[in-house]
Amino acid sequence: MLNDFAKLIIDASATVKEAMRKLDETALKILFVVDKGNILIGSLSDGDIRRWILKDGLLTASVSEVCYRETFFATAPYNIEDIKDEIYRRKILYVPVVTKTKEVKEFLIWDKLFGSMKRNVVEKLDADVVIMAGGKGTRLEPFTKVLPKPLIPVNDKTILEHIIDKFLDFNVDSFYMSINHKAVIIKAYFEELNPPYSITYITEDKPLGTIGAVRQLAGKIEKELVLTNCDILIDADYHDILESHRKLGNHVTMVASLKQYKIPYGVCKIQNGELVCMKEKPEYDFLVNTGMYIINKEMLELIPEDTYFDATQFLDIVKEKGFKVGVYPISEESWTDIGEWAEYRKAVSKFRL
Repeated sequence: MLNDFAKLIIDASATVKEAMRKLDETALKILFVVDKGNILIGSLSDGDIRRWILKDGLLTASVSEVCYRETFFATAPYNIEDIKDEIYRRKILYVPVVTKTKEVKEFLIWDKLFGSMKRNVVEKLDADVVIMAGGKGTRLEPFTKVLPKPLIPVNDKTILEHIIDKFLDFNVDSFYMSINHKAVIIKAYFEELNPPYSITYITEDKPLGTIGAVRQLAGKIEKELVLTNCDILIDADYHDILESHRKLGNHVTMVASLKQYKIPYGVCKIQNGELVCMKEKPEYDFLVNTGMYIINKEMLELIPEDTYFDATQFLDIVKEKGFKVGVYPISEESWTDIGEWAEYRKAVSKFRL
């Protein structure tokens, strides 16, 4: 029976990077770490990995160093009603069943115990959402010579609709959208679409960079902003991003994706013209800006009025003023960049699955 749950189990010697890959493949949000003989060590969630990364932990570290060791489990024999009560209270999706020596034998699953009963009710995201849709999209020419970038189709929907759909999952029903290039076409499209959500347009009379238009919202909103570019898709728990932003006391939080680069050659290290060593096909990991941010409302005052202003300039001035800029890491598979042709083709293939 345990073989049926192989996707839930990871060996204690596996690396954090391998665990991230498996979490992306299974989309289950949790793994159970076992030692030799399937002895339960603990559990590993994407949240555990995120905290590890923020502590500058290495991706080559073993999952036994990172996992949560107080994970809840049932010991056979057990009273199913008592276990169900505890599972319901904790809202746990999977619970390992172990022997007295902590050998994992099977898993109890929420869906089988409670049927169609929802585990969590998704509350409305308690923030305002701004989509920056005013750019020219020159990297996607010649499409953007005809269509505005936000309306380029990814299979059966426009890029914008895919982005909005992600927020609809968190019961967001109103959006701000900055527009400039081919603004009339964007407005006409959504007027014809007549969606079940509202859009308030922020009109740029001239290009204002990647964040300049947001200055128009200063003093007009009461919550944090979730700001996203119009050419990215973030597959993450937006509630958790916002909660993390507040808990850490950030003034701005950047959502950053792990990105792995593999050099397909032997890389030489030299000194005084002599070869010191050569590393064969090295791999490098970076955290890169995805183009999504959580921004406290008072930070909008730092953006100059009616001025071309990019997000990089904004982050610099936030830090210069002594405010806190945090980072929320996500996996590489959780970020889809649609802003250039190679990535656009990947997105089309991804959304066919």
